[in-house]
Amino acid sequence: MIESLRDAARRLSPPVLLAMLVLGFASGLPLMMLYSKLSFRLAEAGIDRSTIGFMYWITLAYSIKWMWAPVVDRVKLPLLGELGRRRSWMLLAIIGTVAGLAVIAFSDPATQLSLTLFGAALLAYSGATLDISVDAWRIESAPNDVQSAMAALYQWGYRFAIMFAGLGLVVADYADWTISYLLMAATMGIIGAMVLFMREPPGVSVERMTSGSFRRDAINAVREPFLQFWERLGKWLLPVLALVAIYRLSDFTMGVMTSPFYESMGYSKSTVGFVTGVLAPWVTLVGVAVAAGVALALGVLRTLALGAVLTVLTNAAFAWLAAVGEPDVVMLTLVVSADNFAAGFVGTVFIAYLSSLTDPLNAATQYALLSSLYSLFCKTLAGFSGVISEYQDWENFFLLTAGYGLPALLLIALLAWRGPPAARGAG
Repeated sequence: MIESLRDAARRLSPPVLLAMLVLGFASGLPLMMLYSKLSFRLAEAGIDRSTIGFMYWITLAYSIKWMWAPVVDRVKLPLLGELGRRRSWMLLAIIGTVAGLAVIAFSDPATQLSLTLFGAALLAYSGATLDISVDAWRIESAPNDVQSAMAALYQWGYRFAIMFAGLGLVVADYADWTISYLLMAATMGIIGAMVLFMREPPGVSVERMTSGSFRRDAINAVREPFLQFWERLGKWLLPVLALVAIYRLSDFTMGVMTSPFYESMGYSKSTVGFVTGVLAPWVTLVGVAVAAGVALALGVLRTLALGAVLTVLTNAAFAWLAAVGEPDVVMLTLVVSADNFAAGFVGTVFIAYLSSLTDPLNAATQYALLSSLYSLFCKTLAGFSGVISEYQDWENFFLLTAGYGLPALLLIALLAWRGPPAARGAG
């Protein structure tokens, strides 16, 4: 496994590795400042919980990004377009995130809620657009067999962004929210400057994909990426899409209810905060690195199967914790650490698998479609987690969420047995 990681590092130049780490950070920061930090600010400003709850819908921009991904794939931007397809859209999206963060910084939710929501929407759609271009850059910058290493670097950068976003709360506490959001805007601005020095991947030029007819080019931009899926996978497209949709279902449905579970078990906020916010993120980074090494050594599909097994076991571990019936800090640390290791492992190999299903010609559109598919499906079903948990005890609830991983294992076995190379992530 170590040798496989070294081989991947030799095949990827240091500038590409560093750029992937930075771009992973850039993808994570806008969502963190939008999702968790803004809700904290709104609550502090006296906004009612129902309004804050509806604010969550703004983050659906990340689930519907496939709708404008063809534009990012095919449209050459004026002026910025000289930087290349990927870097130009990255820079435009980063400018949008800086503007969104600045609008939120200078608005008062208590008296200017509409302006704050406008800034949040600008931040969300710019962040989703940045995701589209970063994913395409990652896929085009490395061959399929080292995408797990690229996914690991992306995940590391993303996790560092989550930690850095936590600094936003500290700054807001010791200074104010304006300074906090302006600090994040300045950080994104620095990343935008770094994009100018990143290498544009050797993708297909925009000129080669245009025919001179705007109508025909617009139709092809939307139609071709979806038709290409069918041409490459044929009848195997349905089991592949089913696997993509359900692979992360256990994590999504279980994750929503962990905080209520900790509270009902009697764990203190400081204990939960230390275990989940200080220790766990580092364990996640270990899981990310291990997943990259295993995928390089064993292949993506086998590692995907191993990730599904880890998901089942770590979900079941929460049932074990619930069966204890009283707070046990040592057991909590072990279970949460195992869950975070699995989350880093599964997240990395899943990104690598999705990347292997795409074609560089339509990387932005196809990856956005796949990521939106599992995001929409899992988030929709996760919304019913509270209802399900109310009708049974915690032990049975976590055993149920663990069971959600079994259909994914069956689909992986089917693809390994009869699936073509493209469906197995080896095409």
